[in-house]
Amino acid sequence: MISPLVRRRRLAQELIRLRDGRGYSSAHVASAVGVSRQRISELENGRVVPNLDLVAKVLKFFALAEEQRQQLMTIARDAQERGWWATFAEEMGTRQALYADLEAGASEIHEYQMVYLPGLLQIQAYTEARIVMDRQDGATYSLARALEARAGRQLVLKRPDGPTYEVIIDELAVRRFAAPAPVIAEQLDHLVVVGHERPTITIRLLPLAVEIRQHAVPRSAFFTYRYRDPQDPVVAAVDTVTDDLVLTDEADVNRYLDLYARLREAALSPGDSLDYLAATAEEIRRTIHNG
Repeated sequence: MISPLVRRRRLAQELIRLRDGRGYSSAHVASAVGVSRQRISELENGRVVPNLDLVAKVLKFFALAEEQRQQLMTIARDAQERGWWATFAEEMGTRQALYADLEAGASEIHEYQMVYLPGLLQIQAYTEARIVMDRQDGATYSLARALEARAGRQLVLKRPDGPTYEVIIDELAVRRFAAPAPVIAEQLDHLVVVGHERPTITIRLLPLAVEIRQHAVPRSAFFTYRYRDPQDPVVAAVDTVTDDLVLTDEADVNRYLDLYARLREAALSPGDSLDYLAATAEEIRRTIHNG
């Protein structure tokens, strides 16, 4: 399944490109197909499920060749799909549902984690600790459903056609415990095993004391996603305290691609990173043992 969110953004980009190429305003297109300007704006902002009849009318007005029309109608149908996460979004947490959507159909996922260990590689005990600690008063999501959803999201990395995945973990996320010490040790052990045994997964550690090119400083965790259709937009998702920002504008996304490249240059090699994580897990266990 291809990410419906990404296909909505792709459809929006294509419609804007076609309209601009013909010199039409959105009001002109709306008048020509007999709908309000707001309906066209909704199609072009890519944030609502597209109405297939409306898309068909707009494409007919643009007088496209049949092959191009069929291609865009396929994208519109993809954008209408509902993934497994859509049914349980409130129970599993809307932020998790968003990332499950972005992960669907991805061919490559890159991630930088500043304060947490990466969700797609978390053990259940770590995930549960974070859900309990982060849960706010009035939250509607279910702990059991959230744990089930995280496990479901992790399956994307095990599929034969799943994405390649690379994560850069800031040393801060390892040294400042976001869960009880025994859980952190177990989680680091898991990362070491995964890093050694699964060739499509690469784990890198970014040391606190390292110098990053041009002194670039990441302000938050972020993710980038590429998809098998080269015409689908490259997506950047930025993790903030209260919400997540999804970017598809090329200039915006390129800023995060460039930042990721700089962080990658400064990070340890995969082998040295796994050695560091293994040594840190042993250090934590010794500290626990010595009281």
